[in-house]
Amino acid sequence: MLTIARVTEAMPVQASAPTHRNRLVVAPTDYANQSPFLLMAEDWFAPPAGFPTHPHRGMETVTFVLEGSLEHRDHTGAHGALEAGDVQFMTAGGGVMHSEMPGPEGVHSLQLWLNLPARLKRSKARYADRKLAAARDEKRDGVSARFYADSDWQGSIWPLTLIDVSLGAGAAYDAPIPAGARTFANVLDGEVVIGGKAVRAGQIGWADPAADADALPLSAQSAARVLVYASEPINEPVVAGGPFVMNTEAEIHEAFADLRAGRLTA
Repeated sequence: MLTIARVTEAMPVQASAPTHRNRLVVAPTDYANQSPFLLMAEDWFAPPAGFPTHPHRGMETVTFVLEGSLEHRDHTGAHGALEAGDVQFMTAGGGVMHSEMPGPEGVHSLQLWLNLPARLKRSKARYADRKLAAARDEKRDGVSARFYADSDWQGSIWPLTLIDVSLGAGAAYDAPIPAGARTFANVLDGEVVIGGKAVRAGQIGWADPAADADALPLSAQSAARVLVYASEPINEPVVAGGPFVMNTEAEIHEAFADLRAGRLTA
């Protein structure tokens, strides 16, 4: 079983526009100890706020809609809408231009930035949506574990496990995790003992990779909801520049040059 090595706090919620509040749940400050997870942002936004067309390169995003709806479009012509409980996997790869705009009633979302190794950073841009109804749901006494990504289905090109676990008070569950994966648990509601440590809503429990551990034990003190993410670390340099995540400063400069010249998605 995995054990929690450290617990971090989500940053305070701040207003960035009259109809947009946000915070960093996972800050982009400790790449080596959180690889391949770059950052996680939590947003509450409604029209006219949103994310109009903007670029990315060298990474993937995993967007979980907690409430409301979100519409996305990209330069390939892809277009879709996410409702509460839906997850979108986007591979920016070598370059994407896309937009993320809220539905008329707004949206509450979590977006994870997932790194890619150098050999995959120039992959072709793509989307994959995992709807709530399509995610496998394991139910047992006091537990619902909904699998959005695992060994049976992947939306990202860098393998990821994503499980949405709801626990009744006193319920316990061992979340299956690939051996050797780095894992974090984002507690959305309640308080949970995760890998031996108490973690409450607004906190994140981190488990370091362990070759001999393939599960993360969860035990609820009160009714709780936890998102569990796990993925193999990428032991490469990380250089981030705005919407681009590469391995070197030169590659960041190249990405901005490609954006200015209109060849980012060529």
